[in-house]
Amino acid sequence: MIKRSTNNVKIIIGSTIERIHEIGSTNNYAASALLTKSPPEGAIFIADSQVDGRGHTTNKWESEPNQNLTFSIILYPAFLQINNQFEISKTISLGVSDFLGERTSQVSVKWPNDIYIGNGKVAGILIENSIRQNTISSCIVGIGLNVNQKVFTSDAPNPVSLSQATGKTYDLEGSLSELCLKIDARYQQLIHSETEIIDKDYSEKLYLSGIWSDYYSDEDGDFEGQILGVDSIGRLMILTRTGKINKYQFKEVVFK
Repeated sequence: MIKRSTNNVKIIIGSTIERIHEIGSTNNYAASALLTKSPPEGAIFIADSQVDGRGHTTNKWESEPNQNLTFSIILYPAFLQINNQFEISKTISLGVSDFLGERTSQVSVKWPNDIYIGNGKVAGILIENSIRQNTISSCIVGIGLNVNQKVFTSDAPNPVSLSQATGKTYDLEGSLSELCLKIDARYQQLIHSETEIIDKDYSEKLYLSGIWSDYYSDEDGDFEGQILGVDSIGRLMILTRTGKINKYQFKEVVFK
């Protein structure tokens, strides 16, 4: 277990780091740790090799051993009202985007929290909240970030790595440290109720935001629309050609 501090400034994200050589899912491991170890807020569990990484619903996350960053963060955001829990998704998405944006261009967030470089998915985020007595008692944030992997063999449609985008190879330990700082800065904004900044930056980062596209499909079929942003509970708002603004929960609209 590695403990971190920087010039007496309290760092939350990455306050402790536990490295596991091989594991099925870091989110599952973090969930067990919550029951048995009472880890501090910001604790990270990172795997050199994650063999059964989970995405949303039944999706799997492919990651070549020792080439990427696959880890989970423990948070205790009891200060956040339940109906504002999507702010966590925004916060983490922006932290990962900030890290990537210093290294390459065309970084965006495909709603709700996939991170893209151009039209390729470079990172996925899986957030699992535990609710107790109308508060978010704990939150497990799983992050899979493709860093140095060159070849992807799964049937995922559009994976890309930071290395593929830039032609460079990255030190994983240093990258994790810098990524933690970026996520921490955004989490500090959330703690200090700087949600206007988070909301604005998230809206500006949304993939295809403000662009008319026929890339959407919902229960009524394919349609052309323009992403306007998200509402207060995280529903995606898409303007249609008829002037109607549709609001979608997760999985209610598909990006074709």
